Amino acid sequence: MSRKTIALLVLLLGCLGAVVSAQTPEPIGGADAAEEANEPSQSAEVAAEGTEADEMEEGTDPKPEVLVIEVSGVIHTVAAEFVTESIAEADAVDAAALVIELSTPGGMLDATREISSAMLEAETPIVVYVSPSGAHAASAGFFLLMSADVAAMAPGTNTGAAHPVGGGGEDIEGHMGEKVEEDTAANMRSLARRNGRNVELAEAAVLESRSFTADEALEEGLIDLVAPSLQALLSEIDGRQIVRPDEEPIEIATLEAAVRRLEMTPVQKLLSVISHPNIAYLLLSIGMMGLYFEFANPGVIVPGVVGAICLILGFYALSVLPLNYAGVALILLAILLFLAEIKVTSMGILTMGGVIALVTGSLMLFKSPDPALQVSRSLVYAVAGGVAVMALFAMTLVVKTHRTRIATGLEGLVGKVGTVRTPIDPRGKVFVHGELWDAMLEPTELGRETVDSGSEVEVVAVEGMNLRVRPLPRT
Repeated sequence: MSRKTIALLVLLLGCLGAVVSAQTPEPIGGADAAEEANEPSQSAEVAAEGTEADEMEEGTDPKPEVLVIEVSGVIHTVAAEFVTESIAEADAVDAAALVIELSTPGGMLDATREISSAMLEAETPIVVYVSPSGAHAASAGFFLLMSADVAAMAPGTNTGAAHPVGGGGEDIEGHMGEKVEEDTAANMRSLARRNGRNVELAEAAVLESRSFTADEALEEGLIDLVAPSLQALLSEIDGRQIVRPDEEPIEIATLEAAVRRLEMTPVQKLLSVISHPNIAYLLLSIGMMGLYFEFANPGVIVPGVVGAICLILGFYALSVLPLNYAGVALILLAILLFLAEIKVTSMGILTMGGVIALVTGSLMLFKSPDPALQVSRSLVYAVAGGVAVMALFAMTLVVKTHRTRIATGLEGLVGKVGTVRTPIDPRGKVFVHGELWDAMLEPTELGRETVDSGSEVEVVAVEGMNLRVRPLPRT
């Protein structure tokens, strides 16, 4: 084990010990001091219990709590996990309501259904609030809005456009299109009817791709209210009765409730960011270029490490997005063509084929009808252009290397000029490149006069430990 490795292990163990000691401090004075230190805390616990008992005797109720979460961007698996966890937290603390601040262009159908099911099964009243102004709840967002016990929007927002389409954004033709439309429309009718909303217009958002502003949605009975802010929303819904099928009415008490925001964990935030199609594609592209550069220049290390990390993160994103395996296959083919260009000089043909495969595979990488789950074309063209430039640059270096004369080893002696130390007739000694070599004249030079000492000769070939030379004309 190297000294650097041992030093690193010692440093890590020291840090671990410091963390453990920081988490379990011992009071000054040893065990006796520790017992004395515990006495105030025990007294505080007794005082707290006494206070709680006094409050119970006085009949005061604990202050209600409203949980608020923000869901923005594409609806995917990570967002579904965050929302379902938040609903479970709201049920566990008996929250007065859970407010979901929503702004989304759409998302994955499976993730949307998972969130919708959790909302319908929640014990806590669920409020979906499309905000801030300028936000929208399109496609999958409209389904979540219709699933809420209370549907609200901020001024200047819009919702709707929930018509199902094919993987390229086109209408689904034939019987399959009819089945998908009917299934989606039936789901929307069920949600609207459950929450007492306009069933016909909710269905029209699916069958006719209709969209509605906040005021239009309120007038047509698709939402319950328009509120300019969260505080205004909580004031408006205070005292509202929620009626669910086969359940007792629930009264929302939010006016004096404490508002607590729930945030994604750092890991969820990272996964949520990389799960965006453009970010996932960018990670895959950086990973591909990093490995390509590492293979083209072995030993650089940094591009290979960065590329491997980006590829792993990109593969995770692919696991939560609707993937088209034909697109993946074309991107892998592009990688193979770029790598082949390093080994085979094809005058750019392999590079051109790789660029075509990369662009085609990138455009069909995700099979989603929602534009929010498709890679931006400008990003695809930019990445393809960058990869093509890098591949051509690497190809140029390879060609230049092949054409460069060898300057090391025995082959590096060819073309060097040396000095004759003993006359060559036809054998002798020459001094070349700081070394003394046995030398003989080229066959075409045999029969000439002896090459005298001090003359200059040029090495034309290396045969074992002997050099073939030819005399240079005297200047």
